[in-house]
This record gives sequence, C-alpha cells and structure tokens, in this order.
Amino acid sequence: MQQICKKYLAPVILMLLGSPIFSQDNKGSVKYNMDTTGWHGQGGYAVVDSIILKGNKITRERIIYRELLFRGSDSIPMGSLDSILERSRENLLNTSLFNFVTVTVDHPSRIALRPLPDTHPIQVTIDFIERWYVWPFPIFELSDRNFNAWLESRDFGRVSYGAFITWENFRGRMETLKLRLRFGYDEQYDLFYKVPYINKKETLGIGFGVGMSFNHETAYQTEDNKLLYFKDSDAYVKKETFSYIQLHRRKNMYNSHVLELKYHSRHFSDTLLALNPGYSGSQSTRLNYFTLYYLYKSDFRDFKSYPLTGYYFDAGFRKTGLGLMADNELDFLSVMATFRKYWQMQRRWFFAWGLNARFSSRGEQPFFLQRGLGYGRDFVRSYEYYVIQGQNYGIFKSSVKFALLPPRVSEIGFIPTEKFSKIHYALYVKLFADMGYADDPYADPASHNTLENALLIGYGVGVDLVTYYDVVIRAELSRNRMGETGVFIHFMAAI
Repeated sequence: MQQICKKYLAPVILMLLGSPIFSQDNKGSVKYNMDTTGWHGQGGYAVVDSIILKGNKITRERIIYRELLFRGSDSIPMGSLDSILERSRENLLNTSLFNFVTVTVDHPSRIALRPLPDTHPIQVTIDFIERWYVWPFPIFELSDRNFNAWLESRDFGRVSYGAFITWENFRGRMETLKLRLRFGYDEQYDLFYKVPYINKKETLGIGFGVGMSFNHETAYQTEDNKLLYFKDSDAYVKKETFSYIQLHRRKNMYNSHVLELKYHSRHFSDTLLALNPGYSGSQSTRLNYFTLYYLYKSDFRDFKSYPLTGYYFDAGFRKTGLGLMADNELDFLSVMATFRKYWQMQRRWFFAWGLNARFSSRGEQPFFLQRGLGYGRDFVRSYEYYVIQGQNYGIFKSSVKFALLPPRVSEIGFIPTEKFSKIHYALYVKLFADMGYADDPYADPASHNTLENALLIGYGVGVDLVTYYDVVIRAELSRNRMGETGVFIHFMAAI
C-alpha cells in the first residue's frame, strides 16, 4: 500500500479540480495535417522524409527511437501506416516516461528529389509531455497483504514510515534508481539500480540491488484461512539481508527476458520454529541460500497499466537453493505462467480474461516462502480477507466493462507545469467473475483451512477509475461461494 497519498489520492483530487473537458484524446493521438483521401485504397507507400521530436527535454533521442516501428527513409505500405504510427505511440507511452504522446503527419517542408510513382513523402512530428521523474516522498505503508485486509483491523501499529526516493529516467536514459529507508512495523533499507541498455544494439540491460529488512512481527501459520502473527516488541523475530544481479534482454519490441541471481541470508526467532516446526523447513534458525529466477514476457497490450486490447503472456521458473551453500540449504523448484487477452467488442464495450498458474516440485516448502492465493494480485475477487496456502494454484479471471466516461483530457489552470496540469482520465463500470484453486498436498486438518483444495468462485460489479501516472483505482462489490458479500478497494488493474 505504498505511498497511497502521493500516487492515488493526488491525481484524483487534481482531476476533480480540473476545468471542463476540452478534448477526448487519450494520452495524445495520431493526427494528419494533410489530405489523405484515397490513401488506404491505394497500393503505394508513405516514405518517411524526416522525424522531428519535440518536448523530450530530458529523455535521450535514442531511447525514443528504440520504441518506434519506423525510421527515417522507411517506406511504409499505405494500409499499414495508421497501425504502425499508433502502435509506435503506444510503445512510447508504455515506457512510463511520458504522460502524453502526440504524433502528427505533414508534408515535408521541402522534398529534395521528386517522389517516385505511388509514393507519398511524409514528415512525422512527435510531441511529448514528459512525466515528473524524481519522487522524494515520505513512506506511509500498511503492512497487511492488501488494503482490505488492513481495514478489518484498522491497526495503525501495523504502519511503516520513512523515506523513499525513486529517480525514473535517470540521466534521460530510462535508467531507474531507487533508495528506500523504511522504519516502523517493517524496517527495510535497500538500493536498486537498473540500466536498460548496455550494448550498442540496445538489446541487453543490467540491474542490481542490495538491502536488509527487520521485523518485530511476522505471520507464522494459517488457521481458519487467516494468518496468525507472532510479535516480540523487544527483539526482531525475522531478519534478512540480500543482494542480487539481473540480466535483461529485449531483442525485439515486444518480447523480453530477465534472469536474476539472488543471495539470501535469513535469521528467525526460536519461538517461530516452536510455534510452527515447518516455518523454516529445518530446525535451524539461520538459512543462507541462492535463488535463480527467469521470466520470459511477450507483451502486446495497448496500455500496460490498464489494457483494453491486445494480449500478454509470460512464463518462467524460480529455483530456490542451488547446492552452493553448506547445511540446511533449501531445494525446490517452482514454474509459473500467465496469459491475458483483451478485446474491444463495441465502441464502448470491452471484454478481458486472464489465467495464471504456479506449480512446485514435490516436498513440503517452508512456511515463510509459501505464497498461495491472497498475496499481491493472486487472489479470487471476493476472497480478499482470506489466505489460501498452496504449493500449486491456478486462477481464472474475466470481466466485461463499459466505458461510462470514455478517455478524456482536462486542464488544471493554476498548475504551471504540464507534467501535472494536463491530465487524462476515464471511468468504467463492469461485471466480473473469477475462479481459483489452491492445491496443498500437506494441508493440516487441525488448522481448519477449509478453502485449501477447494474450488473458489467469486463474482460481482465494480467501477474502475483510470488516470495519469499509471493510477488505477477499483471499487468492487463482490460475493463468494460461501455467500459472503463485501466492498473492496484495489489500486491496480484486475486483469
């Protein structure tokens, strides 16, 4: 629930203060300042005479050109021109470097050579409104699994605070620099740095991070489908230090790979092992181990923060324990995959469905590493209050939505910079239905976790607010298979 005030409430307030709507463009558009009558019925080509970039005061040109599907002097079939320009604009927006991108097509101011038959020279101008990239702000985080879980207790003692600095588009090269100093309920201090491209072909990137965390309280068991916590105000019950290095590969526009090697050193309280002998997977209070993580992604969504058309696929694995350490090293493998598909059915009607699953190797995993349903975005809607442990699980989500307020743009006159004064927003109403199943071959009947090894079904209605800086706010009224009904708030796209 990181930085709720900054990331979610501020854009909504700004939107409400905005002046009347003056445009229906969503984050920009593709415009033609020339007569294109009959182009699409011809078999000719548009020849890119020149590309002009405006408004990229910080972002380097090579970062922009990396996302374009065309270059200067390219010949583009007339029938493909619209889609190539629009897809290039979406690629630029999906870098999360810009709030608005507008592509304008004109006749070139001068043509050095007479055009060949069936060719149409064009000049492409791309205007940008860059985002604000440096965010030094206080941390105010709720340490529960999600906002709805915290609302059950409203325990402000479970709040973490501190300072977080993130510098996106560092040096104008789409590099990321993050520093976290977090105190309170969950202490964490870490540094992360990522360079997207380190070779001339701009296909390889690298990232690395180091950090440590300390907890006075942590969950040690699941009972009645809820987490049980142990707290020691005088000592840390869990400590961890870690370091990792990542290798990124993005050979083409929409497919990418990441490979990560991470070292962990963990220390647990004796009491945790007494409360749950399976907490650490051994009788040792210290664990040192490596993990190797790999993920392949194929991303053809129109806008990644809130997709309406396209598809997304990923697949990967995580190997915990590489046989490089001494005694008590962990040893298991997990594989995971996700697929999501998005359609525009009618002008303002959209449909989406998604499926994600994880499977693990045999052998009981330690409790502190178990992540079944109920963490992050891996949950069946209407079961937000529950944790369903399982070493294998699958989730199916679906929704049909209507653009009650199609994408609009508004101007806030009293804010001097376009990085904040010009905002886009949209409002959608939806119906949804989800199913999920968590398989726990080591379920303990005495814990009364009745949702493990059971089919979960949830359905309901909701409203989604989408605005700039990738902000999504969802309010959903849902009902589960047990007949329970609730209203839940979330801060990311459901599918």
